[in-house]
Amino acid sequence: MKFDQNHGGFTNMSIEGKAYIAGAFEHPKRLVEDKSVAAIHAECAKGALEDAGLTLQDVDGYFCAGDAPGGALSMVDYLGLNVRHVDSTETGGSSYIAHVSHAAQAITAGKCNVALITMGGRPRAEGKSGVKPKKFTPNVPEVPFEIPYGPTAVNEYAMAASLHMHKYGTTSEQLAWVKVAASHHAQYNPNARLKDLVTVEDVLHSPMIADPLHLMDCCVVSDGGGALVVVNQEIARGLKRPLIKVIGAGESPKGPMGGNMDMTYTAAVHSGKAAFEEAGVNPAEIKYAGIYDSFTITVIMQLEDLGFCKKGEGGKFVADGNLIAGIGNLPINTDGGGLNNNHPTSRGGMTKLIEAVRQLREEAHPEVQVKDCDIALVNGIGGGLGSRHCSATLIMERV
Repeated sequence: MKFDQNHGGFTNMSIEGKAYIAGAFEHPKRLVEDKSVAAIHAECAKGALEDAGLTLQDVDGYFCAGDAPGGALSMVDYLGLNVRHVDSTETGGSSYIAHVSHAAQAITAGKCNVALITMGGRPRAEGKSGVKPKKFTPNVPEVPFEIPYGPTAVNEYAMAASLHMHKYGTTSEQLAWVKVAASHHAQYNPNARLKDLVTVEDVLHSPMIADPLHLMDCCVVSDGGGALVVVNQEIARGLKRPLIKVIGAGESPKGPMGGNMDMTYTAAVHSGKAAFEEAGVNPAEIKYAGIYDSFTITVIMQLEDLGFCKKGEGGKFVADGNLIAGIGNLPINTDGGGLNNNHPTSRGGMTKLIEAVRQLREEAHPEVQVKDCDIALVNGIGGGLGSRHCSATLIMERV
């Protein structure tokens, strides 16, 4: 917001057209046993800056989330940066979608001109997964009320899936189609964690993890990371890279509020509305979508909440093959997504952004490249659908 002297009040400072994604890099490995987490961040930073045609000396803004060891202060020092703006917002899997928005806001406000955003982790090498109970200190306000019941990522999402099935008639077969679409795309990604095609029957016959979610309804556990470089318009136009403009963004948290909890929708209802309004586009204009796929139910609920189909019709939408590139009306996660490609350190928003940039640049694999892809949306959920989470939505356009 900024003060408007002519009208005696505050006006909205839109990020539309003020910032551009100039560099993107995804770490090629899915198991990293010989490097520290900080080193993974550094390798990703190097890759994204080289992709943009910039150097560490050009960076004057740095953005990271909770996966960055030591936070922004340690990483700025480790990378040898000289910056005038930092942001270490942590909202789980939606963090890095929010950070592109924050970088665009900082650039719009003149706080920085070249923003570096890095992510990296080693959950696979360190033996971490989403099936273990959460660990919080007693000072976290919800701990005395929730931790005794043993919440985990997978059983929280399973509760949401069960409710969706009960209320709307969604089936396990429909959930499985999200995984089937992911496998169709992952077969063309040489770096994907899982490359084999699967069928609906394969998903339904995989082990049950938390009813109704089977093993293949759950994302992979992988190491790796990624990085993005966001710059102002003047710098973007001087680089020899396709112009990918940030045109709209939204963020919204959602929680149980002392028991007033409706798990039939996600905070994407609000973050998506804000992003579409700022971008001045509607769901029908989106050519490609990066949809956070921590679990198959996550995709179905986000598609509904973002307006790509009506509430309760997400199961039918995905079962009609709409998510598969070259077949469906809304190709998503053409790298294989978190279900098949990569879900580093439980912050898959970064990889969704990177594949969206590839699509807008027309650099995706030819078998999954979306024709005339000029507007893309990315949405992420961070946290648990059965407790509290944050949704972030970003809309980008190729100029």
